[in-house]
Amino acid sequence: MGQVDLVVRGGTVFDGTGAPGVEADVAVDAGRIVAVGPHLALKGREEIDARGLLVTPGWVDIHTHYDGQVTWASRLDPSSTLGATTVVMGNCGVGFAPVRPQDHDTLIRLMEGVEDIPGAALHEGLTWKWESFGDYMDAVDSIPHDIDVGLQVPHGALRVYVMGERGANREPATADENAAMREITAEAIRQGALGFSTTRTMVHRTADGDLTPTIGAARDEMLAIAQGLADAGSGVLQIVSDFKDMDEEFALLREMMVVAGQPLSFSMVQADVVPDQWRHLMERLDKAADDGLPMKAVIAGRPVGLMLGLQGSAHPFISRPSYQEIADLPLDEKVARMRDPAFRARLIAEAPAKGHPFINSLAGAYHKMFELGDPPNYEPDPKDSLGAKAKALGVNPDELVYDALIADEGRAFLYFPMHNYVEGSLDNVRTMIDSPNTLSGLSDGGAHVGAICDVSLPTFMLTHWVRDRTRGPRFDLARMIHIQTQVTAESVGLLDRGVIAPGYLGDLNVIDFERLQLKAPYMVYDLPTGARRLMQEADGYVATIKSGQVIYREGQPTGALPGRLVRGRQPAPQALAAE
Repeated sequence: MGQVDLVVRGGTVFDGTGAPGVEADVAVDAGRIVAVGPHLALKGREEIDARGLLVTPGWVDIHTHYDGQVTWASRLDPSSTLGATTVVMGNCGVGFAPVRPQDHDTLIRLMEGVEDIPGAALHEGLTWKWESFGDYMDAVDSIPHDIDVGLQVPHGALRVYVMGERGANREPATADENAAMREITAEAIRQGALGFSTTRTMVHRTADGDLTPTIGAARDEMLAIAQGLADAGSGVLQIVSDFKDMDEEFALLREMMVVAGQPLSFSMVQADVVPDQWRHLMERLDKAADDGLPMKAVIAGRPVGLMLGLQGSAHPFISRPSYQEIADLPLDEKVARMRDPAFRARLIAEAPAKGHPFINSLAGAYHKMFELGDPPNYEPDPKDSLGAKAKALGVNPDELVYDALIADEGRAFLYFPMHNYVEGSLDNVRTMIDSPNTLSGLSDGGAHVGAICDVSLPTFMLTHWVRDRTRGPRFDLARMIHIQTQVTAESVGLLDRGVIAPGYLGDLNVIDFERLQLKAPYMVYDLPTGARRLMQEADGYVATIKSGQVIYREGQPTGALPGRLVRGRQPAPQALAAE
């Protein structure tokens, strides 16, 4: 009987390919799976009894923003505590390399504005022991991590590095500057970047309210960068766009793909202001697929949900004058003031102050405000909204919102499904998920830390879409595991993971599916300077295994840190064996 590092015994193995689950043992040695089958004779130095449990590949999350956290922390939680074993960052055109010393603050203000990561935490946590993208990769690689990380070249940082203040001000790039961006992109891809990302949406702004450097970047600039991927012969393109002129924008994306010779993905949600745009995007996606272009839309499998609370970045009363009087008080003092009936009556009677267009538009949308619950309900019935409840009771909806915000000593959150919930259900999202031309993602792990906690998407995909949904059809478990393991891994060129078979990385989740359940998000204050971030946990992850080492048991860290920086595309095990 041979001995290996780990054997997971007797679980129902869903191998990530979409095949049905089978009862089998999984043996891992030296970081890779060496055998899968019933009653393996191999003995493990460590063994896990998985009888009655699911065994899946670790989740491969392709849309995160741990670009700062990865440089100062070894644990990439909450992604890693919720079953992810590989995360890809550098999305949406924001990041911290390449960078010149004089532009540190520019990139922090950019990340703070676009991704709601506290600037003070970034100032304190970032060491800036890098200038080139290669230097940044080395800095990331020098810190042990719990899970693997992949990096992309962010257009915002690249543009500012090449053009300085002119780039930050969105001035047109010269031919020489385009050539420099092409060369730097190619070099970064050769050194191990997984791809290039950019944003072209007016929604993304700096902490000062300015448009991001890449908005309106000209066709010549975009094609020059795409040529950089062609020069390197690798990489993926990741895009965020408003698609206001859809035909023109799609023509540019297609041209970039042809020039680069590489896959492209863009983010897609259903927004209230353009509720049918996603359908038109899907039509163009299908046409691209018919034309042989590997273009995909990255989607969220549930609403992009704001967490509205006194501890967070947003809630409906922020712009009320009375609330501004107490905004900077400690939470307990704030709640005590808000419990005063006279203060309550005064605040509710006030009109919102001008200069807060987003908050003020949010404040009137009572039909999309819900008590979150624990466990949280991410497909709430519109009749359960605070607006509907207020109407039934014949009261001002602000009364219900106010009481909900001070619940649990001010730690409670209201759920506001900002995108993907125009009709008050997830039926349209199901159509998106069901398309062969979409990718499961948009968890935004590490970002929007005071307002959004969608990092739990992979867990939700299993619980809600496979087991718990009552408002419409569900999905097959094997397929749902497939689309967030093998499919996402292959989409960024990581062909060595996402499948449970000999030769693949020993990245596994052992899951008690009956017990798998998300808990309500809550706020912690553990970023540098004690800055806040939303955290979420789940029951049912019996073990998460990275490269054959158990990194979490029941959501608690074991101390093992086998994660590494993934440099560039990774070949499939068959290719490894042939070398």
